[in-house]
Amino acid sequence: LCEEPFNHTDSCPATKPSMLNVHLVPHTHDDVGWLKTVDQYYYGGRNYIQHAGVQYILDSVVSELQKDPARRFIYVETAFFHRWWSEQSAKTRNIVTQLVQEGRLEFVNGGWCMSDEASTHYSAVIDQMTLGLQHASIFAQMGYDGFFFGRLDYQDKGRRMKMKEMEMVWRASESLKPPTADLFTGVLPNGYNPPAGFCWDQSCSDDPVQDDPELEDYNVDDLVNKFISISKAQADVYKTNHIIMTMGSDFQYENAIPWYKNMDKLIHYVNARQKNGSAVNVLYSTPSCYLQELNLAKQIWPIKTDDFFPYADDAHDFWTGYFTSRPALKRYERLSNSLLQTCNQLEVLGGSQSRDGPFGKGDSETMRRAMAVAQHHDAVSGTEKQHVANDYAKRLGIGWDHCQVLVSNSLAALSGSNVPRVFCENLNISVCPLTEGSKRFSMNVYNPLARPISWSVHLPVNGSSYSVQDSNGMAVNSQVIPVSKATQNLRRGRGYAKNELVFQVQAPPLGFSTYSIILLGRAGAPDEPKRAAPVSMQNKYLKATFDPTTGLLSGLTNLETQQSIQLSQNFYWYNASNGNDESRQTSGAYIFRPNSSTPYTISSKPVVSTLQNSVVQEVRQQFSPWVSQVVRLYEGSRDLELEWTIGPVPVDDGLGKEVITRLDSSISSAEYFYTDSNGREVLQRRKDYRPTWDLKQTEPVAGNYYPMNSRAFIKDKGSQLTVVTDRSQGVSSLNNGSLEIMLHRRLLYDDYRGVGEPLSEPGEFGDGLVVRGRLLLTLTPPETAADAHRPLAQGMVLQPLLSFQDGTPSAIVEFSALQASLPPAVHLLTLSQWDKDSVLLRLEHQYESSESKTYSKPVTVNLQKMFSTLKVVGASEMSLGANQWKANMTRLQWNTGNDAHIYTCSNPTPWEITLNPMEIRTFLLNVQLR
Repeated sequence: LCEEPFNHTDSCPATKPSMLNVHLVPHTHDDVGWLKTVDQYYYGGRNYIQHAGVQYILDSVVSELQKDPARRFIYVETAFFHRWWSEQSAKTRNIVTQLVQEGRLEFVNGGWCMSDEASTHYSAVIDQMTLGLQHASIFAQMGYDGFFFGRLDYQDKGRRMKMKEMEMVWRASESLKPPTADLFTGVLPNGYNPPAGFCWDQSCSDDPVQDDPELEDYNVDDLVNKFISISKAQADVYKTNHIIMTMGSDFQYENAIPWYKNMDKLIHYVNARQKNGSAVNVLYSTPSCYLQELNLAKQIWPIKTDDFFPYADDAHDFWTGYFTSRPALKRYERLSNSLLQTCNQLEVLGGSQSRDGPFGKGDSETMRRAMAVAQHHDAVSGTEKQHVANDYAKRLGIGWDHCQVLVSNSLAALSGSNVPRVFCENLNISVCPLTEGSKRFSMNVYNPLARPISWSVHLPVNGSSYSVQDSNGMAVNSQVIPVSKATQNLRRGRGYAKNELVFQVQAPPLGFSTYSIILLGRAGAPDEPKRAAPVSMQNKYLKATFDPTTGLLSGLTNLETQQSIQLSQNFYWYNASNGNDESRQTSGAYIFRPNSSTPYTISSKPVVSTLQNSVVQEVRQQFSPWVSQVVRLYEGSRDLELEWTIGPVPVDDGLGKEVITRLDSSISSAEYFYTDSNGREVLQRRKDYRPTWDLKQTEPVAGNYYPMNSRAFIKDKGSQLTVVTDRSQGVSSLNNGSLEIMLHRRLLYDDYRGVGEPLSEPGEFGDGLVVRGRLLLTLTPPETAADAHRPLAQGMVLQPLLSFQDGTPSAIVEFSALQASLPPAVHLLTLSQWDKDSVLLRLEHQYESSESKTYSKPVTVNLQKMFSTLKVVGASEMSLGANQWKANMTRLQWNTGNDAHIYTCSNPTPWEITLNPMEIRTFLLNVQLR
């Protein structure tokens, strides 16, 4: 696994320094699900949807590569290759291994799939990369030297072509010292497609190279002239005498013969012109060989520090709709990530019994693969056909089943109880048959974070009075409240609980606590909510005020810092475009294009009711039959919760709808707002502005939307309003002091990007998808805001796992795998079983270098003193992708003209390890159970 990776550049073809070298890179782009499911794509099923069969691509390419040692091919999707590899004979495996060792078959990316960049959370991306690199470990590196991509904003591309800045060094972090997070980045000239007229796949209609002069259609001279002309034009917008051309596209090379036969001829005839003075040299190549030549060119490369969002491929075609598309799938993926981390941890902590115990055989691998597939850029992005979205969800569901067996086995080992456990997956709509019917039950709260947590639970019940005790037998303050009308309507017969039992739970770091719940009485009913909005609701930390006329939120006060803002919130919808005289572009799965910059208000005066007790205060707002919300403040909470429910979105009026919530405040944000990048670093955004070029804004709403994975905020000198979300969504700030978040989309037209169907999810009952979610609001001084939103966001991503047992609690009611909580700046990102005696550990510093006076400092952790149940007897540091030893990592150095940092590999790690802001360190630990 951790041997020195192959150095493919040793086998790179020779180039000619005095000529323009054109690197042809044969490749295929094989979506791990899009118009067809993963299985259908692999086997070539349902070709009436799209002709594609990945197994045949790999068969054909391997066969053709053997015919000429000059030929090259690159491959990306390990999910497909792993499946194909498992079916091959020893002879074929040896051939493929040799092709890789000779640099003729090169694996790029190395992940299980090519993940999305906008809708993914960094923890899930790292997992899917690790899975892919495990299975392609003899081929791949993580510690990349370069990144090449095809899609960037058309205005940005135009400027870069003029300035010869199509290739750059992307400095992706302000916190990590260069060149730690520097990545050489190149914009491909034709997306990932071949140049026009040179596609020789069986799916294309371009003319082959017809080189028999006796034939009427002889075309060598014309094709060579055209290719040389295209090459020179491309070279005019790049810095060096090396250019790259991608020769392939979606699911191409199912028959590799026409591709290689015509490329062989093209190379031969173009290079033959050199005898007559031509200075163009064509060769088979790979990205690593191309990258090596750029590195040898000793150019000074421009630096990029922002990102590439939002992306438009034309004036009215902004790819900002998919930031929100399929919001239920986006939430299910995020919940599945949380369960996977818990599953990984408990597999380690429960020992071998976790995989084979009293509840049968369980595993984490099924969920790991399902989650890896879900990171694909047509999966969690929401840009697939409906039947494919269903398949992604089904795969995750199977993963849940496997993980729940493992979790049950592990908790049985750790708690000493083999009583069956129930996992209630529909608590968000108050459905859990065990809690609804049982007179006495216990609840295990497992906390996957490395710090203690407090969490509010709502359990569906039918009694009116309950006793709740914690792990120490102490009474816990609890209240019974009626299930809301909105939730009753949402369940549609899936549950019959009349009430909810509400209380706060605590759980130790990387461990569990147990709560005992006993029914005391069924007589009577809890107090019904009062039919009006309160003037305010508050606890000792926070106060929210409401407009007595409208029942809407009107203000927020932090009682600790004595800061107040005016704050209103409502729901609106943009009318989705179906094309107009200006552009035929419609709103669809990818594209967001509203008909107007002014959204429609759903209701300016919702029906409001109020419920207040010693545990929770709720203002329930019904805006329309399809939009409702609960504004919720828990005792002891420093954040205000907005639980929104939207759907089925009505479209019988013929209008597609993009549903948003908007927060309007008195904060003087001056058109600036801030969003997270994949749940990690925070980027400054500004309305109608791009840091890299002078923007000509053509879509004033869609052109200002950005992805929000876990948080967004606005601020002025005195106050910061931060919104933490439970899934990836689109967000913008179109007015001073305003933040709007797109929550749901239901559209009537396809957007011409290949999906071929409108984004109109039917939901479980066929009349439209209903989605429920949560936003958490904090109000803080800007200088201490990160101290609040960092742990809050991590808590939303890694939620406690609740499991229930009928009867009395287990023998062991409390457990922690840590000797003590990790320091507040340190997040335990990964704890998973590697092999029989080894576990993979990732620790990260979760603060940026300048965002917290308290926590933006280096912090040291002792690996031997971390765990209470594991004895660490060895530790070796690895690359982030866990596919090579950190000491063996070497990367190309790039001259940016303003820094002289040298990348040095660290020595084998001591027990004391230090984390700098935003740093993630990965270790393979040799452990024994204590």
